[in-house]
Amino acid sequence: MGLFEDVVVNARSAANVVGKKAGQLVDISKLRLSAADVEREISARLEALGRVVYDEKKTGVDAQALIEESVNCIDELYEQLDVINDELAMARNKVICPRCGSTNPQEFSYCGRCGAKLVKDEPEEEPSEPKQE
Repeated sequence: MGLFEDVVVNARSAANVVGKKAGQLVDISKLRLSAADVEREISARLEALGRVVYDEKKTGVDAQALIEESVNCIDELYEQLDVINDELAMARNKVICPRCGSTNPQEFSYCGRCGAKLVKDEPEEEPSEPKQE
């Protein structure tokens, strides 16, 4: 029965690995869909902002408050997109360059595109407990 038990253990181990990889792919797909949704929203807001600016110039009606509100909303969407892209890079084991935005493998210390130093999230160290003697 030893050989059969080894086969079962190996099959379970393989199934766990496959399950984890499938879960990671689902997570990555969800993040990509979220990023695409935010990008579409940004495009729609930019188009609407362009219409507001155009109408302001054509009619002469002051729309600065509406423009300011639109710009703030678009900025918030860009911040959301940055968070999603950071999560996506982490899920793919990549680091995003703070200067140019390109993705690099985690083992890179400098961006392969622009040469900027890459900032990596270091795992937080747990405070060590005092030694008891």
